[in-house]
Amino acid sequence: MELKDLAGCDLGRRVVDFSADDAILYALAVGASASHLDLVYEQGLRVLPTYGCALGLWAVEAAGELGAYDRTKSLHVGQSLTVHEPLQPEPFETHGCVRSVFDRGTLTVVDIGVSAPSFEAAYTILLPGIGGWGGEPPPPSARPEPLVPSWTAAMDIGPDAATLYRLTGDKHPVHIDPSAATAMGLERPILHGLATMGITARVIAAAVGAHPADLSAARVRFSNPVYPGCELRIAVDAQGNAARTEASVEDVAVMSGTFVF
Repeated sequence: MELKDLAGCDLGRRVVDFSADDAILYALAVGASASHLDLVYEQGLRVLPTYGCALGLWAVEAAGELGAYDRTKSLHVGQSLTVHEPLQPEPFETHGCVRSVFDRGTLTVVDIGVSAPSFEAAYTILLPGIGGWGGEPPPPSARPEPLVPSWTAAMDIGPDAATLYRLTGDKHPVHIDPSAATAMGLERPILHGLATMGITARVIAAAVGAHPADLSAARVRFSNPVYPGCELRIAVDAQGNAARTEASVEDVAVMSGTFVF
C-alpha cells in the first residue's frame, strides 16, 4: 500500500479486554500512588480515562503494518480523547480507521482514529523525511495565545519511567532500545508521549478541584522529547472545569493542550 491510498482505510475491529491489575499498572506507570487509593486498589477501583489511549494503540500498529511506512521510524506528535463513560475491566469492541493523511513536503502526518463505547481517541503520527508525494497539505492551524498560569506543579520522571510504561502496551523500540533511539536522532530512549499525557492529566486534576478519573476530554500536542530522569514542570491556566496546559523540561516545551474534567 502507498501513502496516497492510506486515508480512509478501515483498520478493522478488535475486542479489548483488561483486568483490574492492568488498570492499576497503568496508574502506577503515570505516577499514581496510594494517596489516590481508588486508582491503585481493586476495591472501588476507578480507571484513569487516559488508559483508553493505551488500549486503542493497536490501531496505530495496524496502520503501520499496512506497508505504507515504517512504524519504527514514526513519531507520535498529537493525541485527543473524548470520554463517553467510565472504563470498566471487561471486554469491549473497538474500531480503528485512518482518518486523514497530509503531505507537508518534507514529512507526512497520519491521523488514526479509534472508537469504542466508552471513548474515542485520535493519534497524530509524524513520518519524518517522507513527503512530497503529491498529497493534500494539512489545514492551517491558529497559534494559541501565550499561557498565563494560575497553577503550577513539578513531577520527577524516574529513570525507568519508559521501561515501566511500555508494559501498558506500547512496545515501540524508541522507548527502550538505545540503537533505535539514536537512529532517529535522539540522545537515548525517550518517554512515551502518552505517558507524558497521562502523568499531566493525573497531576492537573487538582488545578480544577477534580478527581483524576473525572477527565472527560483532552487534546494535546507533543513538541519535544522527554527523557526519563528529568523534572517535568506543568503550568495550567484553569478556567472552570477546563485546564489549558503546558508541560516543559528545563524551560523547553514538551507538550501543550487542554484537559476538561
